[in-house]
Amino acid sequence: MQFIDPDVAARVERLELPFNRYGLDHYGIDKGYLRGFFSFLSLISRHWLTVDAYGVHNVPASGRAMLVGNHSGGVALDGGMIVASQMLDMEPPRLAQGMAEIFLNRMPFVNTILSRVGQFTGLPEHAIRLLEDDRLLLVFPEGARGTAKLYKDRNSLVGFGTGFMRLALQTGTPIVPTAFIGGGEAIPTFMNLYRLGKLVGAPYVPVTPWIAPLPRPTRCQIYYSEPMRFDGDGSEDDEEIAGYVEQVKTRLAALIEFGVQNRKSGDFSRPVPGAGDAQGAA
Repeated sequence: MQFIDPDVAARVERLELPFNRYGLDHYGIDKGYLRGFFSFLSLISRHWLTVDAYGVHNVPASGRAMLVGNHSGGVALDGGMIVASQMLDMEPPRLAQGMAEIFLNRMPFVNTILSRVGQFTGLPEHAIRLLEDDRLLLVFPEGARGTAKLYKDRNSLVGFGTGFMRLALQTGTPIVPTAFIGGGEAIPTFMNLYRLGKLVGAPYVPVTPWIAPLPRPTRCQIYYSEPMRFDGDGSEDDEEIAGYVEQVKTRLAALIEFGVQNRKSGDFSRPVPGAGDAQGAA
């Protein structure tokens, strides 16, 4: 029998999405799948890992917004935990919809599950439609290069794509820099097998000290910074777009460094940079 967390089920009912009488919205998102998916993520984030969220109030309670996050290597544990945080820590709860790597949507059963819980292939047309429908979009501008980070690079940032910025400008969407700290410790990757990845249809297969890329119990943190807004319509020249992207990357890098220092000191009571008063764990 599938385990459903009663608190998760209640939060799914509070989502401000246009579900019909069958529990489906016009994207095919399914309440039943959401209850099972987030019950599973709740077990991981609260009972296997310990994931604390700070600055959650910086995420708009409604309307379009874009969470721009960092990868910490291994697999996209960070994405799952940020999506879980928006459901479990936000008031009211929100469904963060991520742009999944294309290879995931080519996998039987996985593609069905992802679409039923609102995680779609990372195509510009999908992102535009979601934002114009005032959804909460989660993007990782580092792409697969970010998840390929090794343990020594877990708290660094690799090059950002610029597509997210053009989307934000085109749709008038505020950007919320979102730092995930601890993923590299949960899944410490010391090498990636690219040839094996190609055989199984993935960019690579990460290898940890215990071989499988499964997370060990680790305390992790999510930091949400104040929204950043940029003027434009998405048709700006590449140089101007690159300047905007660098501003987001700089804010996110500072947020990551802030989180790393908190882990070292054990002091999680300091104010989130740019977020005003000190925030406690949600």
